[in-house]
Amino acid sequence: MVALSCQIQPTNCKTLPNVKIRPFVSCSMQPSQTNIKVVINGAAKEIGRAAVVAVSKARGMEVAGAVDSYLVGEDIGKVCDMEEALEIPIINDLTMVLGSISQSKSTAVVVDFTDPSTVYDNVKQGCLITPTLSIGSILLQQAAISASFHFKNVEIVESRPNAGEFPSQDAIQIANNLSNLGQIYNRDDLSTDISARGQVLGEDGVRVHSLVLPGLPSSTTVHFSGPGEVYSIKHDITDVQCLMPGLILAIRKVVRLKNLVYGLEKLL
Repeated sequence: MVALSCQIQPTNCKTLPNVKIRPFVSCSMQPSQTNIKVVINGAAKEIGRAAVVAVSKARGMEVAGAVDSYLVGEDIGKVCDMEEALEIPIINDLTMVLGSISQSKSTAVVVDFTDPSTVYDNVKQGCLITPTLSIGSILLQQAAISASFHFKNVEIVESRPNAGEFPSQDAIQIANNLSNLGQIYNRDDLSTDISARGQVLGEDGVRVHSLVLPGLPSSTTVHFSGPGEVYSIKHDITDVQCLMPGLILAIRKVVRLKNLVYGLEKLL
């Protein structure tokens, strides 16, 4: 089987009580001409419900199973407020669902929003690991890498509506991308020890500022500056729907992987 793993970052969308968004993984059998059967582990989560709707609307794939420890026995279509029931009950047994799909020899993908280890043991052919499913976030990161070769000063400013782990995984990923490129940033900045100036990540001087304010979108901005100019790249997330185009793309691509690939950007 093939695996797809992604670190999903919380947005300002509402989630079910006591439900935490965690890494996403999918496993697949060999491609065929039939619809891709998609099993969603963590289907009752807000992001899982969005995935159910997105997969149901996408061409060439269909929801074949819904796994969660919450709302067990409920029809996943009704849980997702779809017009018609999907006649797929939520089951709290991923192994049972995987076994059933394997016997049918259909092309199958497991989308996991709980813990990658729950399906990773089933991986036998290839794996895609990606820190984000947001295509906009990936494009921002690529633009930031291009800009880093032309500007000597850079700072990352992120905002979130709710408190979480800061710097966020998005900010850390951007800082990592900008590091080890042979560029030392902000050489003239002598205020690195002042806490109000943010946190320096790595040894190349990339600084991150994190804001938390209810009502703000989940936003990431990278500011570059050079003599006489400032170049800013910004990406806002207002809804979990921003992850769905990347999810559908990942499902289509992962079934053909034969080895480990890191980053959805490799498949864009």
